[in-house]
Amino acid sequence: MATSAVLYRHYRAERAISGDGSTYWVVVNDAFELHTEACAYLVGLKSDDRAYNTQRTYAGRIALYLSYCTENAVDWSRPGLAQLMAMMRWLIDEPLPPKGRRPVAEPRFRDKGTANKIMGTVGEFLTWSALQGWVPASVVSQLVQPRFLHYAPSGFDAGEDGQHRTIQARRIKYRVAVAGYEWLSDDQIEKVLGCTTHARDRFLVAMLAVTGMRIGEGLGLRRQDMHFLPDSTSLGCQIEGPHVHVRRRLNSNNAYAKSRYPRWIPVEAGTVELYAAYRFERDAVPEAGGCDMVFVNLFRAPLGEPMKYPSTYELFKRLAARAGFRARPHMLRHSAITRWLRSGVDRDVAQNMAGHQSPQSMDPYTHATDQDKRDAVKLVAAKRKEARQ
Repeated sequence: MATSAVLYRHYRAERAISGDGSTYWVVVNDAFELHTEACAYLVGLKSDDRAYNTQRTYAGRIALYLSYCTENAVDWSRPGLAQLMAMMRWLIDEPLPPKGRRPVAEPRFRDKGTANKIMGTVGEFLTWSALQGWVPASVVSQLVQPRFLHYAPSGFDAGEDGQHRTIQARRIKYRVAVAGYEWLSDDQIEKVLGCTTHARDRFLVAMLAVTGMRIGEGLGLRRQDMHFLPDSTSLGCQIEGPHVHVRRRLNSNNAYAKSRYPRWIPVEAGTVELYAAYRFERDAVPEAGGCDMVFVNLFRAPLGEPMKYPSTYELFKRLAARAGFRARPHMLRHSAITRWLRSGVDRDVAQNMAGHQSPQSMDPYTHATDQDKRDAVKLVAAKRKEARQ
């Protein structure tokens, strides 16, 4: 008789709803049996107030790990170093399953950066499980190795004698180049805005480009968050000038603010005008009247329902095709933060508006553009010419 390990070979992440109506993630097998340890770990993430999308992503990665272990006869709680390294290679060698039902011309593969993220989550899961007594300490110890930091990051306290430069680094990790953030120039943003055909879409693009919001934060906005009057005291808000509030809350469209700390971001008159045009367009759809969410479906069913990630993704795909270059929501966020820093905005202010908790999160935005490099060469040439005269 076949064992359950043979009958139920695959695990997957599933969204569950508790008795109080809150949403959380679980890991189940083909028979919808819960994986106890994985579910306990995900409950811990929720209790630690980790972002909803983080919980969802980690659930999928753990399910992938458990499926791999089952397929390859690996005890998930006692994997050897060689077995984990084999999974690392499998992650980039195994083609990804096709999206939808349409056949694909060429198979898709994970890159090494994605494999690093998956194995990082696996390491966190095993480490947490070791604290619960489910995984031997010897399993966790093989995941790290001592490494001396020759170049410490900014703000790192190396100690008086450099004693803190030796750290415990991940052993199972591909070396990958750190890719710079993709962002759009002002001209490119204007072109994307020009490709929109509806006031709602125009306001969405402008809002992301001006405020630097994450797409989850934008889709999670409610009308009560839009303080676009010169004086908002009538709304119980003492902040002067038009602005928008970003708050973490769980919404019906699964849009979720990553930062647990609420913040507000000022907006300019042009954004207020675009919002007014969108409100006029929205008021023409009776189904949208009862929804408190800012961005709702106006042009296809279900009318009046909050916009979700998939439809927004398709919207930006259409805009990018019309514009002739890549244009994704997160690129607008990067564009806003880059613009703030290059305009001389204090890093602390930019960090606050971006919703970053760590100052180091701002470092990737201080990148050099092609024009910066050309200007640097011209400046040196001009000084050399001046010195000869």
